[in-house]
Amino acid sequence: MQIIRTNSENQVFIELVKLLDADLAKRDGDDHLFYNQFNKIEHIKYAIVACIDGEPVGCGALKEFEPHIMEIKRMYVSFENRGKGIATKIVSELENWATELSYEKCILETGKRQPEAIALYKKNGYQLIPNYGQYVTIENSVCYEKKLR
Repeated sequence: MQIIRTNSENQVFIELVKLLDADLAKRDGDDHLFYNQFNKIEHIKYAIVACIDGEPVGCGALKEFEPHIMEIKRMYVSFENRGKGIATKIVSELENWATELSYEKCILETGKRQPEAIALYKKNGYQLIPNYGQYVTIENSVCYEKKLR
């Protein structure tokens, strides 16, 4: 597997995010418009595309939340490539990149309707925290953090 560090202008990243958004629209139903407003990618400086044999299979991104805290955003692995450890490799690379940039912690939000995402983050050492920011009062949201140092 090849991991490519890029940004939100990368066309492959943009296409993978479109697949992610289509999946989330189905899962989130009426809540999708609320979540979608926080998932714009235009100004993301740190994005990752994962490829197998030159074919894009997944993505993820980092966005500064506060000084010393990065938020993991736009995590996706194509349906036919799930269960192969790709998401774990993407998360690990995002954490490494955040560490290289001198960030101390990663946080993230995911939905209760995404049990595979919740399992991924727990497996990779993320701890449940109170919902933050725009997710404080959102019943379907769960938030996690992981200290990088």
